[in-house]
Amino acid sequence: MSDATPTLAETRPPTLVGKGPVVPTQHWRMLDDGRVRCEMCPRFCKLKEGARGLCFVRARQDDAIVLTTYGRSSGFCVDPIEKKPLNHFLPGTPVLSFGTAGCNLACNFCQNHDISKSREMDAMQSEAQPEALADTAARLGCRSVAFTYNDPVIFHEYADDVAQACHDRGISNVAVTAGYVSGRAREDFFRHVDAANVDLKAFTERFYRDVTKSELAVVLETLEYLVKETDVWVEITNLIIPGENDSEAELEAMTQWVVERLGPDVPMHFSAFHPDYRMLDKTRTPPATLAMARRIARRNGVRHAYTGNVHDVGRQSSYCHVCGDRVIERDWYELGAWRLDDVGACRSCGTKLPGVFDGPPGAWGRKRMPVAIG
Repeated sequence: MSDATPTLAETRPPTLVGKGPVVPTQHWRMLDDGRVRCEMCPRFCKLKEGARGLCFVRARQDDAIVLTTYGRSSGFCVDPIEKKPLNHFLPGTPVLSFGTAGCNLACNFCQNHDISKSREMDAMQSEAQPEALADTAARLGCRSVAFTYNDPVIFHEYADDVAQACHDRGISNVAVTAGYVSGRAREDFFRHVDAANVDLKAFTERFYRDVTKSELAVVLETLEYLVKETDVWVEITNLIIPGENDSEAELEAMTQWVVERLGPDVPMHFSAFHPDYRMLDKTRTPPATLAMARRIARRNGVRHAYTGNVHDVGRQSSYCHVCGDRVIERDWYELGAWRLDDVGACRSCGTKLPGVFDGPPGAWGRKRMPVAIG
């Protein structure tokens, strides 16, 4: 970023209103009926004065849409990058992760519902301005910072300022997102993101409508935009829920679409579901279902397909798609044998593994380290 380019925080200095820091936003417009429409995500919440959107953190104040949680978080933690999950982006390195409260989806199975469904500002006891967060990441040796736990689309202004502060220090940015962002805001949201894991929750509009209260088509548009129009490294996660999105036909359609529209080199993670939130009646995903999903993906041309939330070295490791050698041994978040050179090429045949590789792998392992900032 040029020294002459102001950060969003400089153009939008925070002011304290009540218990939380509030900053103006850009993606909204006034309607003829006097309501203000938020245009950050496709919900297009139409708000009267003092009302909040479904996400809870974007609200109408003084005839504009404001973000009410700038600089506040539900907590900071150093994770392995593989936990995001990203298997082809700076493997083995630590990532400073954080989220806020609220979400613009309403998933019945949410596994972070204590954060994403929170309606209490007291859930965000941690505070950090972007520069302090970036400094902490640098001090701890983190190669990247991740906007995660809840969807960063809803705290875009905060995430974007953190991203710019991180880039100033040579630190990358990761968005873990459902991809439910409006076409109007999509470019703005991803402009400082280096890698994204997009949660492709299912491949039917029925599932998105009934289970997440959102739309599949928007997520597919986001994926195509990222792969075809940006340099963002993209991986996809599909959480497989028994009886909801685990049919062979749906997995066939999903993986065929990925290869046809995104290409064979976008990695896919098929992760095991555990009962949570409003889906306590569902069973855990059988390992055989994950294996089936990976097998279907590979058969349809996905070169790098993985199982997740289980111990399965064979299906979680990375393989050269030309010679078939195991080039990264992986057990959940732990790396084992490594057969790539410093730029990510197979040592046996020289084929480049798609992704972002920079020198030897990191040695962070599976550690999780909570961090206090400030």
